[in-house]
Amino acid sequence: MTNTTTTSTYYKHHVFFCLNERPGNEACCAQHKAQEAFDYCKKTVKNLNLNGPGSVRINKAGCLDRCAGGPVLVVYPEGIWYTFVDNADIDEIVESHLINNKVVERLLIAPDVGR
Repeated sequence: MTNTTTTSTYYKHHVFFCLNERPGNEACCAQHKAQEAFDYCKKTVKNLNLNGPGSVRINKAGCLDRCAGGPVLVVYPEGIWYTFVDNADIDEIVESHLINNKVVERLLIAPDVGR
């Protein structure tokens, strides 16, 4: 029997939104309407028929440990980290990155931004 390994991804793009909420006034994505952005992105991707196996999956995540850049989302398998302000930014990420495979440079989080 031959052991062959193939590399494939179940989703073309897998998007994780940090929805973590920290107590008090500690920085967190929830303070920046991350849940609303997640809901909007999930609805947009579904309305464009981009969701499902072989295409796009939008997921909730707990803390992604990049709080200082919040709100944040990360797109895999590329590992591209974005911040966003409003639905127009989400639309740009969907159109440019998820549909046209082009990174939205202006929304990237600097590699050294952490918690």
